[in-house]
Amino acid sequence: MSERDGSASRLRAVEEALERIGTSSDERETCRELAAFLVRTVCDAAAVELSGRGAGYERVAVLGAAGLLEAPAPDPGRPVRVREGRGDGTAGHLVSVPLAARDEVHGRVLAARAHEGFDDDELATLRFAARLAGIHVGHARRLAAAEQTAVDLQLALVTEPGRPHPNLEIASRYLPLGGRALVGGDWFEAVRLHFGRTLLVVGDVMGHGLDAAVDMNAYRAVLREIAATDLAPHRVLRQMDALSASDETRRPATCLVVRVDPARGMAVYASAGHLPPAVFTGGGAGELLDVPVGPPLGTGIGGYEALARPIGPDQTLLLYTDGLVERRGEDIDTSLARLTALRMSAGARPLDVVDTVCDGLDALHAEDDVAVVAARPRPRP
Repeated sequence: MSERDGSASRLRAVEEALERIGTSSDERETCRELAAFLVRTVCDAAAVELSGRGAGYERVAVLGAAGLLEAPAPDPGRPVRVREGRGDGTAGHLVSVPLAARDEVHGRVLAARAHEGFDDDELATLRFAARLAGIHVGHARRLAAAEQTAVDLQLALVTEPGRPHPNLEIASRYLPLGGRALVGGDWFEAVRLHFGRTLLVVGDVMGHGLDAAVDMNAYRAVLREIAATDLAPHRVLRQMDALSASDETRRPATCLVVRVDPARGMAVYASAGHLPPAVFTGGGAGELLDVPVGPPLGTGIGGYEALARPIGPDQTLLLYTDGLVERRGEDIDTSLARLTALRMSAGARPLDVVDTVCDGLDALHAEDDVAVVAARPRPRP
């Protein structure tokens, strides 16, 4: 082969590697793509082993004549002559190179041939492909770590709301979208106020990922600070909007605030672009409350209004984020009608209401994160 032919061959191999390796953010798929590329271009068998999962290596991809790979692996980068291990006397060559990039070693790559060894061009192709895959594996691992950080942060924040007043019984649930999906900005909170009252809040920061989770935490912190001043719900939203609008990096968010006063049998509502709350009676029927809707938080527009409605110990209030009801391609009125069409069992407690709503609307398979809070005044002597 002439020098020109050799250069053209190396260029074609590089182009193919760039096209076929790292087509997804799944590290194991990247390893399978690497093994397939190597078997097509430079070897008879290839295996990729990942580190970082405890002691030693985990073989996650293997292709070709696997028997050639059974000999003890050489030090990375040093080819050795080995036997295939099938007892037929066939000699082979095995080489190991690190799966590494940016000073991070993620594992190793084994490539083997049944007869002739690897020339310099083939070793260069092998090392280039391994380095390319190492870049993609490193990116996948950093992305997975960021996703897990976001999930852990949000779960820590929304798994349990704050402490309501004892005269209000509540139940809640948070369901993230999928096991590995980017987490969103859904959250809820319960703040105990003076005179037996409780402030219930549910919100949804626009977007997904770590940034949305961080902004969600910021909105929640602002809420707690403002709630301590005992303002009316619409004034709570006004203050949250003004403070959030001053931070240009913060994402807008919808929010619903309800101040429940069981002693007086009254609840006061205010909404910042959020879907309406539902109330289920002791007989099991549900209805949506026509709460005046203002702009989302963070816009600086303000203009929030309050709605006061009686609430008794036979009624359960339901707050939720849009993931519970919205379905792609469906009108929101149809989605909300499905919610109010649900019937609760007589005397259903808040936890029963949460269970019925999540089961009835198939919340486990929702197209977005779901946060749900149910609350009912608790009669006290």
